[in-house]
Amino acid sequence: MDFAAILQSVCKLRIGVIGDFCLDVYWHADMRRSELSRETPHFPLPIVEERLSPGGAGNVAANLYALRPATVHCIGLVGRDWRGSALLETLAAIGTDTSALIVSPNRVTNTYIKPLRKGLTDVVYEDPRLDFTNYTPTSPEDERRLVEALERLASELDVLCVCDQMPFGCITPMIRQHIIELGKNGLTVLVDSRDHIGEYRHVIIKPNAVEACRALNLPVTTEIPLLFQAAPSLEKLTGKPVIITDGEQGCIICEKGVCTHIPAVKVAGEIDICGAGDTFLSAFSCAIGAGASLQDAAKLGCYASAVTIRKLKTTGTASPEEILNVAKP
Repeated sequence: MDFAAILQSVCKLRIGVIGDFCLDVYWHADMRRSELSRETPHFPLPIVEERLSPGGAGNVAANLYALRPATVHCIGLVGRDWRGSALLETLAAIGTDTSALIVSPNRVTNTYIKPLRKGLTDVVYEDPRLDFTNYTPTSPEDERRLVEALERLASELDVLCVCDQMPFGCITPMIRQHIIELGKNGLTVLVDSRDHIGEYRHVIIKPNAVEACRALNLPVTTEIPLLFQAAPSLEKLTGKPVIITDGEQGCIICEKGVCTHIPAVKVAGEIDICGAGDTFLSAFSCAIGAGASLQDAAKLGCYASAVTIRKLKTTGTASPEEILNVAKP
């Protein structure tokens, strides 16, 4: 199929993203400016630059918006803290609709802070990440507000993307059941879930190889022939097609019990795979919403991922022009 035509058709789509929105914070430290503290026996990290970008479901929303659909609606929870305000600003700045992102005094805004230090050379070293996340379940009140937001938007959507990532995230069993009902009633729903992929029904799921094996209680493998055996079992559970992503080997799609391997695009030089799964989900979802076949949608997802893994030290996005450049014969 003509990939340019697929990407052109995306402009008509109304897409929702529900899940665990995060803020990515990059602190760049110039160690040449560091001086031994007078109070402690430590050299501090002199931060000379701060970069903020949406992560988690926010990165999916950013990747979706980069493909230029009609609208991208964000549905989820953020905390009443500075990180929540910053996340809402970054999402609004890229053009997404944040009116269904609920600010809750009961939640912490999921945040990944990444200190990056540089010395006398241009080599950048990344320190251990600083994480803000929730360690208690979502409250019934916040669940109710999420259900109301989801039901209010569902009739306006062509596609719903689900990012179910956090142990105590906003995709609770109740919210998951509402998502399943939307899929059962005909909405195109695509799900990425770290720990609960095997609990979804009537929706298209996109586990990676590890998540697929764990959902079926199988030994973890990335071998394509073994994943060919696992994918039909997942399809029987969901009643919908299954996509298993497998890193540099590409992905497997399974429809009506028939599996197909879609190879990844070979990329030379240094790469950064952080966020590549979000890019794949976004491009695949847009292509499915635009009427593409599973195979063409999976190929488009691989092309898009090949764009963003070349963007180092950031969770980048892929524009239609960048994707078409990779897709050239």
